[in-house]
Amino acid sequence: MEAVVFVFSLLDCCALIFLSVYFVSLPEAGGSLAGGLRWVIPELIGHTIVTVLMLISLHWFIFLLNLPVATWNIYRYIMVPSGNMGVFDPTEIHNRGQLKSHMKEAMIKLGFHLLCFFMYLYSMILALIND
Repeated sequence: MEAVVFVFSLLDCCALIFLSVYFVSLPEAGGSLAGGLRWVIPELIGHTIVTVLMLISLHWFIFLLNLPVATWNIYRYIMVPSGNMGVFDPTEIHNRGQLKSHMKEAMIKLGFHLLCFFMYLYSMILALIND
């Protein structure tokens, strides 16, 4: 059962890495973060599911490592001002110069998801060897 948890976490982490790379590369490709609006909720759900899964499977270290990022994602989604299209409102990003801070956040998340990927991979291999 432990191997299944880490296989699912590894697949979910691959999807989150893809989304992080998408968020980082979007402004350089001539687009804006407004194109990434529809991917904020899947990122939120994916990361929250892995965090809850680690809590249920009693992997405390990984749960505590994921908890701040999951909490930050939930906080950012809940605190969207009324009238905005979402976390990344295209008019507010360019008016207030928030693009740089959003890019920094995307880079930090990318690094975090890469770290988690290798941690899940190592844990999955250990679980498969022990079974």
